[in-house]
Amino acid sequence: MPRPKPVVHGLYGWTPAYGYSYIHPANRRTFEWLEPVGKLFEKIDEDEEWLLLRYDEQQFKVRPELFKELYGKPAFSFGDAVQEVAPEPGRAPHRGLISDVFWDEATDRARFQLVERKRKVPRVFEAEELRFA
Repeated sequence: MPRPKPVVHGLYGWTPAYGYSYIHPANRRTFEWLEPVGKLFEKIDEDEEWLLLRYDEQQFKVRPELFKELYGKPAFSFGDAVQEVAPEPGRAPHRGLISDVFWDEATDRARFQLVERKRKVPRVFEAEELRFA
């Protein structure tokens, strides 16, 4: 049985100014709505023409030219169950699933947003502020 490919993480710095030839026609609208700049993608497949990228529960076919592979693995990934380590006094810790992974190029680190009871928590967390639940 063949081994699954390792997940590759990276950035896809596309904006509408680049034009739509970089995005598969079936994915153009949803990819534009996602506003991909600064978000960390998982490359899950590729062929000679397209990359298949995953962001949360969505998959997108894109041209490989704008993909920038990152060699560090983020502490958490989409769908991981996490809990806030040190909540504000008097408040229960946030508990939920990772829904967004943002890449801070200035610090070369991932930051995370989570969904708690089907709602996004407005705060974005650093890795050390969360732990697996």
